[in-house]
Amino acid sequence: MGILLKSDEIQEGMFSMKDVVIIGGGKIGSAIALMLADSGAYRITVADRSEAQLSAIDRHPAITTAVVDITDASALDAVLAGKFAVLSAAPFHLTGAIAESAARTGTHYLDLTEDVATTRKVEQLAQNARTAFIPQCGLAPGFISIVANDLTRHFDTLDSVRMRVGALPQYPSNALNYNLTWSTDGLINEYIEPCEAIVEGKLINVPAMEEREEFSLDGVTYEAFNTSGGLGTLAKTLEGKVRTMNYRTIRYPGHQAIVKALLNDFNLKNRRDVLKDLFENALPATMQDVVVIFVTVCGVKDGRFLQETYANKVYAGVVGGRLMSAIQITTAAGICTVLDLLADGKLPQKGFVRQEEVSLPDFLANRFGRVYDPQVAKLAKAG
Repeated sequence: MGILLKSDEIQEGMFSMKDVVIIGGGKIGSAIALMLADSGAYRITVADRSEAQLSAIDRHPAITTAVVDITDASALDAVLAGKFAVLSAAPFHLTGAIAESAARTGTHYLDLTEDVATTRKVEQLAQNARTAFIPQCGLAPGFISIVANDLTRHFDTLDSVRMRVGALPQYPSNALNYNLTWSTDGLINEYIEPCEAIVEGKLINVPAMEEREEFSLDGVTYEAFNTSGGLGTLAKTLEGKVRTMNYRTIRYPGHQAIVKALLNDFNLKNRRDVLKDLFENALPATMQDVVVIFVTVCGVKDGRFLQETYANKVYAGVVGGRLMSAIQITTAAGICTVLDLLADGKLPQKGFVRQEEVSLPDFLANRFGRVYDPQVAKLAKAG
């Protein structure tokens, strides 16, 4: 079962070893560290304020750890000084401080945030930066923007872009049909904050948890509804060029109705601490998950109204000798691929870099990005 990224599979012409810092030693940060270390191309420092978190990081000759309080600007600057890049796997509300430190120290900056306000701050910091600032390098936003942008290039004129992603348990067994697979804070933020969408060519905000739809893939029925942040910067890029564009999170049917009741009827949207405690103590985590990716673009090509779709499922697998969940693999692979492409000179070396500037063929050909190749995903599931 799974996908093994071997250190002897370093691509021809690849760069010499780079020193990078990962901020955040949680599930995603630790996955990124092991994935990069196993490639043999990076020396990694994982920084976190929690010694207990750092003690759980996988032992590897290329990985060291450092106890750092992100709110201490001078301590953070000292860790980033002289490093090639910093990768933020910290909660979204801490990411801005990391970006500021990267700007001060002249360090390339990458993050996984889905938070719109944070991304705007990163864009401002990048205006006069001498290094690259690349936010939203995960799954959604992240890879889904790369796929959607690639599909749009196949058309003469665009009509609609629909982006759907979900990290789901393979074996749902509770009323929510859901298990925790990543950041609870990030999940709640997506369920509450306003969502960007393009409607009749104009970029607007629409409410989260609304506009529910159902669709089937491989014989399984899913629901999808508005959540915040998934469009990333692609929304601004395509404003005025497409009639309709939206992002929705995929869940099993029944999930949305219960969460809406918690948020609205119980007013937990204004008591996030209570909602977080409820989720973390009632919903078990699982390593048996699946990431569902479904992107559909419609438009006109050679005078015909056509549709193209990218559909894929990525399952849990083995990376660096350790079983990782599907959301760990897809999120870590996203930011690791962008880091690789940056280090290999295939992305701009300074200023604000959007995910849609990443070439899909380059991404899928990368040693990390290949986990998103549908053929690789099928082999991983079969294995």
